[in-house]
Amino acid sequence: MKRISYIVYFMGLFLFSACGNEAETAQEPGHREEEAHEEESPASAELTEEQYQVAGIALGKPQLRNLSNTLTLTGKLDLPPQNMASVTAPLGGFIRKTQVLEGTYVKKGDLLATIENPEFVTLQEDYLKEKNRLDYLELEYKRQQELHEEQVSSAKTYQQTVAEYRSVQARVQALEERLAIIGITNGSLRSAKIRRILPLHAPLEGYITYVKADVGQYVAPTDVLFRIADTEHLHVELTVFEKDLTSLKKGQAVRYSLPGESAAQREATIFLIGKEISPERTVRVHAHMEEEDKDLAPGMYVQAQVALDDKQVLALPEAAVVQENNASFVFLYTGQEQEGDALMKKFRMVPVERGVEQGGFVQVALPAGVDTAAGNFVIKGAYSLLSKMRNAEEEGGHH
Repeated sequence: MKRISYIVYFMGLFLFSACGNEAETAQEPGHREEEAHEEESPASAELTEEQYQVAGIALGKPQLRNLSNTLTLTGKLDLPPQNMASVTAPLGGFIRKTQVLEGTYVKKGDLLATIENPEFVTLQEDYLKEKNRLDYLELEYKRQQELHEEQVSSAKTYQQTVAEYRSVQARVQALEERLAIIGITNGSLRSAKIRRILPLHAPLEGYITYVKADVGQYVAPTDVLFRIADTEHLHVELTVFEKDLTSLKKGQAVRYSLPGESAAQREATIFLIGKEISPERTVRVHAHMEEEDKDLAPGMYVQAQVALDDKQVLALPEAAVVQENNASFVFLYTGQEQEGDALMKKFRMVPVERGVEQGGFVQVALPAGVDTAAGNFVIKGAYSLLSKMRNAEEEGGHH
């Protein structure tokens, strides 16, 4: 009985040992496969020197840069009121000549059009009559003043002469002002030079932005015939929502772009923040352009970014960060190694958190353990490296 027990015991040991060896044998291929997987990690890549050059890769280190959270706004180019003018015919009339088109650059005083109106003749006639009468009354006034001082004429006669003289003097002054409105200045009118056609001159220097004046057309005093814009002092007018207003202050830097420009490279500075909130709950904010360009046109659409809080952060060029599967990565250079006849440059893909983006740089938060001071990162050609790495994976998968 005891012998049978020993046999059973040794058979159990044998079976236990065999199962253990079988389990160990089954685990070895998986273990080797895991090691191989670690060696051929999808987060690593290697390039020959030639591939490295073709990809245009450049290395660099993260830098501390002043980057800001930005507020993105839209707006337009605008002019202050004193740099815009609407030209009308003050007394109306018929247009007899015009020689300017939209886009024409004019100087102050240049002829824009000529206007014909019978009222011009009446006005000049009235002025000349009253002026001649005033000349006569001035002499009479001086004569009566002398007689009054010598007590030759009555006080009543002298007072009547003074009253009439001052009345006609006021009438002449009023007519001179009306003539000045239509471009006839004091002293330029003579009896032999009464004109029915008068010129319309540019009140300021700038570009003609609007024309509505055809030869033969009758225009009323309220009709705008031309608009002129002096674009030398264009500024940026931004539309800011009420909720963002507290983020802005005078002196803040603005970067803006115009239609057709891919990046906001132009610079301006906020100089005025409006105090009136529109029905859409927006406020107008005005910014001075750092470099004025009078060839631009008022009303041009603007897209702008305002820097809010300037701070130093760790940053890499935007070209260094690649996107894959809704995640951001950078490539860390891990050195070079001789493999056969080739010297291979090795890289490791490192996940990062993106932060503030400004001026071609992006804030990056790297994983713990990555030495940002000593590490070299791919700052140019990162997408070429990503493409090479994924192509190598596909080729390995086919094999």
